Amino acid sequence: MAKAVEKPVIVWFRKDLRLDDNHALHEACALGKPVIPIYIREPESSGNGPLGAAQAWWLHHSLEALDRSLQKHHSKLVLLSGNALDVLHALIKSTGAETVLWNRRYDPPGIAIDTRIKHELERQAVQAQSFAGQLLHEPSKLKTGAGTPYRVYTPFWRALEGSGEPPHPLEAPKKIAFPRHWPQSESLASWKLLPAKPNWASAFDEVWTPGEDAALEKLADFVDDRLSGYKKDRDFPSVTATSMLSPHLALGEISPARIWDATRGLSKRVSPDDLVHFRKELAWREFCYHLLFHFPKLPYANWNDRFDGFEWHNNKAHFDAWTRGLTGYPIVDAGMRQLWRHGIMHNRVRMITGSFLIKDLMIDWRRGEKWFRDTLVDADPASNAANWQWVAGSGADASPFFRIFNPVLQGEKFDPDGAYVREFIPELAKLDTKYIHRPFDAPAAVLEKAGIILGDTYPKPIVDHAAARDRALKAYNAIKDAA
Repeated sequence: MAKAVEKPVIVWFRKDLRLDDNHALHEACALGKPVIPIYIREPESSGNGPLGAAQAWWLHHSLEALDRSLQKHHSKLVLLSGNALDVLHALIKSTGAETVLWNRRYDPPGIAIDTRIKHELERQAVQAQSFAGQLLHEPSKLKTGAGTPYRVYTPFWRALEGSGEPPHPLEAPKKIAFPRHWPQSESLASWKLLPAKPNWASAFDEVWTPGEDAALEKLADFVDDRLSGYKKDRDFPSVTATSMLSPHLALGEISPARIWDATRGLSKRVSPDDLVHFRKELAWREFCYHLLFHFPKLPYANWNDRFDGFEWHNNKAHFDAWTRGLTGYPIVDAGMRQLWRHGIMHNRVRMITGSFLIKDLMIDWRRGEKWFRDTLVDADPASNAANWQWVAGSGADASPFFRIFNPVLQGEKFDPDGAYVREFIPELAKLDTKYIHRPFDAPAAVLEKAGIILGDTYPKPIVDHAAARDRALKAYNAIKDAA
């Protein structure tokens, strides 16, 4: 009698593009059955794909990297497009698979889709199982003593810290069984994720190498070289002090458990302040997902509805100047140009540019959130929304609206020698350090020596900060008084 062909297991990759610490893949391999790894390009409304054009560039290279890793195990990544349930139905029919495994996603559209898919598959006697591992905690389980979601970060951090060390991450499988017959796959090139003409991402590879291997290497380098001193150095944009892991986390090329695990047992050579501060950055990401899970409108609605009555100006010329890095405030412009050039912006400068858009220009935070979503390689549905609302003062545990960053003083404090500004605004490179963050105050002779013509080679400020600050506070007081 001929041996029965073993039914394969479908492992559905989403924002978990890795072999290491991948709970769904680990379970599939433990079953000992052939594994069919798939990635589905779902409609944009699913929330599963890249959040914008910059992240689409990253996704292309990340999928290539995942396929290379699978091929080392004599496996491969099958690429498919369409409504996820329809794609899975067709794949189950063509392969005879009886099990579909995936790691959970926590954005509202993704949760709704997964809930429906699990119900439909189980109704057809197909085992559908989801796993944790994309976060350090399950948002549905971490609650206050009153049984409600956390709304303030510090108690959230204490609860997360008090819940014990996260489980150790799972190692990548040594063996991945493969099916006798592979389903047809679409070509990655046909998805056209990369920009063509113009290739605005041409400088991305000056900074980035997408993929799991690069993420693990970056983590090791950070722990060895930059974790010590992290708390102090991370605020200075010209210093290479941060982990640069955020885009790898955004598409799941590395898990938060793997990052946390790398910080264990370092107390003899890394100060507790540095260690805790870095872990708190991981916890802030967790808090953002906690908020998004419990408050699904976070990306588009003011968490604090008092801000619904705020009088935005939404000047198009001002918004365009901000996106192009032509506001006349060097630290703001350097940040926006770094974003366009490399798909990333230093965290301190994100706060400065966000404050400038919202409070100096009085432009709705949602417009800034949308721009960052399209231009950041680390675009993340939870962090992007929560951080913009934090800056706007409308979010959970937010920075008070009346805390308005002075872009000149912020530049002078965190880029004191102007190295960051000079890197991304070459037209200011020869300007005396005394005026690098305030070229509009420089004497004519100083500007002439540096080859700068204000209003020509570099713009004059599009708003006066002091007047803009007063205008913003007046608008804020109007909604505060109306509450």
